[in-house]
Amino acid sequence: MTRPFNFSAGPAAIPDAVLIQAAGEMLDWHGSGMSVMEMSHRGKEFMSIYEEAEADLRDLLAIPANFKILFMQGGGIAENAIVPLNLSQEGTVDFVVTGSWSQKSFKEAAQFCKPHLAASAQTAKFSNIPLPSQWQLSSDANYVHVCTNETIDGVEFHELPDIKALGSQAPLVIDFSSHVASRSFDWSKVGLAFGGAQKNLGPAGLTLVVVREDLLGKAMKHCPSAFNYKMVADNGSMYNTPPTYSIYMAGMVFKWLKAQKENGVTGVAAMEMRNIAKATLLYNYLDQSQLYENRVEKPFRSRMNVPFYLKDESRNEAFLAGAKTRGLLQLKGHKSVGGMRASIYNAMPLEGIKALVSYLQDFEATQA
Repeated sequence: MTRPFNFSAGPAAIPDAVLIQAAGEMLDWHGSGMSVMEMSHRGKEFMSIYEEAEADLRDLLAIPANFKILFMQGGGIAENAIVPLNLSQEGTVDFVVTGSWSQKSFKEAAQFCKPHLAASAQTAKFSNIPLPSQWQLSSDANYVHVCTNETIDGVEFHELPDIKALGSQAPLVIDFSSHVASRSFDWSKVGLAFGGAQKNLGPAGLTLVVVREDLLGKAMKHCPSAFNYKMVADNGSMYNTPPTYSIYMAGMVFKWLKAQKENGVTGVAAMEMRNIAKATLLYNYLDQSQLYENRVEKPFRSRMNVPFYLKDESRNEAFLAGAKTRGLLQLKGHKSVGGMRASIYNAMPLEGIKALVSYLQDFEATQA
């Protein structure tokens, strides 16, 4: 049986092989007599799952040894508060606002620090990213925050900014929720990265934080202990009960990703090649269409989240209804911007993009 293609922005599609394995292990994980859901988070069975997941993730993302990997909860929205609680020291933080999520981060941080708007693409309706050379960075910022892929607006940093080259000594904090593991990252430019797992890494519930060791131990006195990065790191993400089943599922996704091969490369490099091919196919059709349009400037388009609009929006409901009958699910755009959105994360195969483009063509033909 062929499953529908799920274009949800998150919680998003998970590789079929992972879901099948999880189903087979649901009642009895490796002869333990327990489901992973039932295990003590400090028992030897779950600790083996956790340790393997952490090691696989470090290998998959080529995370240097001087970075700690924290498995936390609360999603990216919670991290909008947790990061300033840990790093801002109630001082100045620079924000580059390139879309809805970095805008949320900027507003949330105001409760804990002095957020400074270093650059914003709002006047361009979040259709691009301000050039780093134009950013107005503070001389005393405790960190610089960017969202490297805007899930709602479909804007992506295809290269991380070099903050030191811009004259700032502040560490770079990146929200990479919606494109983690879709491409490689230059960790020499990063102080901390965070992201919810529910887009590219597994089910909702797990939040990934990758933090450079020298940034630990800077939390405000009133930072809750469960959110204190040093406390979490010192306890191997076991200070409180972690999202055990989500870690288990993510661990299987990590193994699936490491096993992927494309033109002689594996893992993230293979996924990046596939993601470029998928995005190119979809954007090329949208650009030549008379019915659909993408409003993001080409150099800044996301490979993961492709918002598009019908030029005749009275046809939106008919479009979505037709897509569902073709097994193309969750294409409705975010409520804040309308239109449509195809989220084409790692688990979305090229066949799904071909099926979507075929439907786009057929629906457009009926409108002539």
